[in-house]
Amino acid sequence: MSIILHVDSSVRAITNSNPEHDSISKKLARQFIDKFKQAANTDEYIYRDVGVNPPSFITQDWIGAVFTPEHKRTAVQQQLLAQSDELISEVEKAGIIVISSPMYNYGMPAQLKAWFDQIVRINKTFDFDLARGDKPLAPLLTGKTLVIITSSGEFGFEPGGINEGASHLVPHLRTVSKYLGVTDIYEIASEYQEFADHRHQQSLQQARLKADEIALLLASKQTAVAC
Repeated sequence: MSIILHVDSSVRAITNSNPEHDSISKKLARQFIDKFKQAANTDEYIYRDVGVNPPSFITQDWIGAVFTPEHKRTAVQQQLLAQSDELISEVEKAGIIVISSPMYNYGMPAQLKAWFDQIVRINKTFDFDLARGDKPLAPLLTGKTLVIITSSGEFGFEPGGINEGASHLVPHLRTVSKYLGVTDIYEIASEYQEFADHRHQQSLQQARLKADEIALLLASKQTAVAC
């Protein structure tokens, strides 16, 4: 079964009256999805644009509801967790998760962080056991593939790159993705946007080629599993 969860997080639309304002990360993600769908059957496609329609921020009352035993939760507490339950359900169903994100101030958009905060939840996506010593947290989901698609104004955020120490987007996504049940990660990145020169165009072209390459690779794996 092929179920894709696609999460976009740029506050920009995919197309605008001024093309210079189009979201690069959303366009790359759309290209990836289209190529994958062309090459493999998709049982269900779930789309979330958290940049435009962000999840609620968690609150003290939300945390109180999470740590209240399910059978003791009030109607108000159940309602507080309804959005979280829905978002977790989408993650549970998906085999492939596609997250596109621009780099904002060297990290992920607040809207995407809010999405993770709604999903990374005790006894839902992870459990806590002190018998595991200094690493008591363990994910409850597994076997999912994550495709990370990013765009940035600067460059050199990869290991060994000139801006490696300032990269708080992909490392953060990699860290929290284990609580989505992710075991395999693929990355697609467009850089140099603020430079607006040939390096940006070259990086964008490489990202487009990589989006098609990874889509076809995952589609072939999906087809092989189905057979």
